[in-house]
Amino acid sequence: MLDLRRMQLLRAVITSGSVTAAARNLGYTPSAVSQQMAALEKEAGITLLERSGRGVRPTDAGRLLNEYATLIGNHAAEAETALADLRAGRTGQVAIRYFASAGAALVAPALAQLRREQPGVQTELKLSDPADPLPEVKDGRADLALVVRPRDQPAVDGIRFVSLLDDKYLVVLPEEHRLAAQREIELTDLADEPWIRSDRPGPCLDPVLDACASAGFSPGFVVESEDHATAQAFVAAGLGIALIPELGIGDPHPAVAVRRVRNPEPVRSIHAAVRESSPAEQPALRGLLDALRTTAAARTVAL
Repeated sequence: MLDLRRMQLLRAVITSGSVTAAARNLGYTPSAVSQQMAALEKEAGITLLERSGRGVRPTDAGRLLNEYATLIGNHAAEAETALADLRAGRTGQVAIRYFASAGAALVAPALAQLRREQPGVQTELKLSDPADPLPEVKDGRADLALVVRPRDQPAVDGIRFVSLLDDKYLVVLPEEHRLAAQREIELTDLADEPWIRSDRPGPCLDPVLDACASAGFSPGFVVESEDHATAQAFVAAGLGIALIPELGIGDPHPAVAVRRVRNPEPVRSIHAAVRESSPAEQPALRGLLDALRTTAAARTVAL
């Protein structure tokens, strides 16, 4: 096996024309350079340098190794530049898992900020079920996943959760509904209404069910929908009422009224899930987290 450092030393000897000149340029002693050249010739099994006047010149084998040493040196310099760019966050790749209602409100503006600040970072985006994208984060298939989980939920080994936003649920009513004239609606006033389920069973529906249970009733679902826009259309058609998180409201359907609820007010907590050591090791991921925090903070102020 050829020693790469000795090959670079051979390059310096050939470039300078003598062992003495190479040693002087590199800050070594001539004897140290001569010993390294002897060791390299032993590794190569062939003479690499021959005397020429007061200096040396390469043999055919020496010229061959010098060509490769030059290529290796160039690639090493390119690698150093690439690593510097990666360390600085100028390049990199981030794999993101997100759920639909967080896509437009959080992910899109955060990625726009990331692109402005770190334009060389590549992103891979995939829609996922908010219930369980954590295995992809743990095994490295994703760098970051947006998840909905209660703040008091037990920790997950190897995963760090970064709190982004508390997303409150609003009640969506037909615009002519008897309660539409109120600015805020007691949750118990909705107990006997027909309900439209706007989320599949899981972490996004649980806050609604838990709030209703605290208010002393269980919602009577007459329509099941897993899409917030579709749920609003069902409400507009007069089929029932729905509780939809603020991020999922978007542009409200023109034939519905959107009001706040209280006593209690259902809330879902949105977090970014990353591997415990990832942000420090991946500047691109750190930049994305910063952008998500900024977007979430601006969203909170706006609401």
